[in-house]
Amino acid sequence: MEEKFDVLNELGEFTGKIATRKECHTKGLWHRAVYAFVINKKGDVLLQKRSSNKKLWPNMWDITAGGHVSAGEFGRQALVREVNEELGIKINDNDIKYLVGSTSVDKIKNVINKHYNECYIITKNIDISDIKVQKEEVSEIKYFQKEEILRRIANNYEGLTNKTGPWNFLKRILENQ
Repeated sequence: MEEKFDVLNELGEFTGKIATRKECHTKGLWHRAVYAFVINKKGDVLLQKRSSNKKLWPNMWDITAGGHVSAGEFGRQALVREVNEELGIKINDNDIKYLVGSTSVDKIKNVINKHYNECYIITKNIDISDIKVQKEEVSEIKYFQKEEILRRIANNYEGLTNKTGPWNFLKRILENQ
């Protein structure tokens, strides 16, 4: 069954309309997305490598977890669902800290992503051996030290997706640790 999203206007307000993923991405309709970075007590950041069969940014290192907010769903609910789907990890409301909202527009190939994003931080020590990745989404997971992520960001997002907003939010967090 195809995912359905609440359609927003350019101000981020609900329009009362619902559209499929395909409709949102072909017509460039505004919709919601969430993402989070997992940061452990040492300050290392857990990243996922996107699978080679992903339409956008295949084989690139990406945020820990994220995805679309389904129609009728709250952002926090979507994040808990996405972390469980992508990594097989159960998190709860106490693990999640809302950081910032933003917009992003990406036009890659035939996909037009117009997102109202919610960015979260998950401060939890997660053992990589406990993670069960969703193979169609994720090919690898790894903790990165602060210095390596900052170097990659400074080096034109070396090996990272070009989602500049999330990386710049993470950079700010890491530089203030």
